[in-house]
Amino acid sequence: MNFKIGLIHGDGIGPEIVNEAKKVLEAVSSKYSHSFTYENLLLGGASIDATGEPLTDETIESAKDCDAVLMGSIGGDAKTSPWYQLEPSKRPEAGLLGIRKALNLFANLRPAYLYDELRDACPLKKEIIGDGFDMIIIRELTGGLYFGEKKTVVEDGMRKAIDTLTYDENEIRRIAKRGFEIAMKRGKKVTSVDKANVLDSSRLWRAVVEEVAKDYPEVTLEHMLVDNCAMQLVMNPGQFDVILTENMFGDILSDEASMVTGSIGMLSSASLNETKFGLYEPSHGSAPDIAGKNIANPIATVLSAAMMLRYSLDLDREADAVEAAVRKVLKDGYRTGDIMSEGCTQVSTTQLGDLLVERL
Repeated sequence: MNFKIGLIHGDGIGPEIVNEAKKVLEAVSSKYSHSFTYENLLLGGASIDATGEPLTDETIESAKDCDAVLMGSIGGDAKTSPWYQLEPSKRPEAGLLGIRKALNLFANLRPAYLYDELRDACPLKKEIIGDGFDMIIIRELTGGLYFGEKKTVVEDGMRKAIDTLTYDENEIRRIAKRGFEIAMKRGKKVTSVDKANVLDSSRLWRAVVEEVAKDYPEVTLEHMLVDNCAMQLVMNPGQFDVILTENMFGDILSDEASMVTGSIGMLSSASLNETKFGLYEPSHGSAPDIAGKNIANPIATVLSAAMMLRYSLDLDREADAVEAAVRKVLKDGYRTGDIMSEGCTQVSTTQLGDLLVERL
């Protein structure tokens, strides 16, 4: 089969980790007789350097012409990079928010899985870890506080900032449907996270989620307040299957869940629209302090490529193979520095990519 994949190499370690993911995709195409063609796209700091803008219309249109887009991390050091001397709307992260909106990428998927080989890296006690955990956080990505009206005014001589949190029922319904659909393929349990004891937006969220749940009688639904969920993630992470939540809560909880696994360098991410199209990226940042040193962990980006194979290209067998290759490399004791432990062999970014290809 033939597929067109957009590549956003990004900033910092982005080009290094995207190159390794591309190497793995090429091995997949060779083994399973697919044809992947690639189009390089600009976003974030690299786009600012080339065009003066963090996101251009050309990138948006080119992305729309692809079956999916695989992205490295964007951004730089906020203290030293000239990108952060620009107004907020011109900074790298504005490009990321912009492309999500332009491509209608309303559903963010963030898996959090504890590999047996990395149990010692998990900061939780062994009795809390138990048999491990395997959850996915589904975050609404284009509404809520981050996209609401913003303004700063002066009233009675005092500065006052206003951020507006808005959701309509259609926005909630479509992300809820995606959450229940994914739960049907997993453990058939949805934990909907809100702040319904305080916020009107959360009360609407809870009501609409309950309406959607009626169409999925096989799925167990529970509601949980966001502060309780934050505690439960470190007290009993194994209880969760699918966590469904709004934009800001999901932003915070997914980062918390990522660190419970032991390393954010292991975690993939997908942002999907209402078609098969998706933008796939690692959950971690651009790590400019280690850029160009060939020591970054590419596994999160490789696993993001596996998610792309599964969700956008419908290549489940190939996605399984990539995920199995990651497990084999870890089981064989190979590690980058961020997940290094006693008795293992430390390898570089490119070496790890080669090892993954070998196991494919």
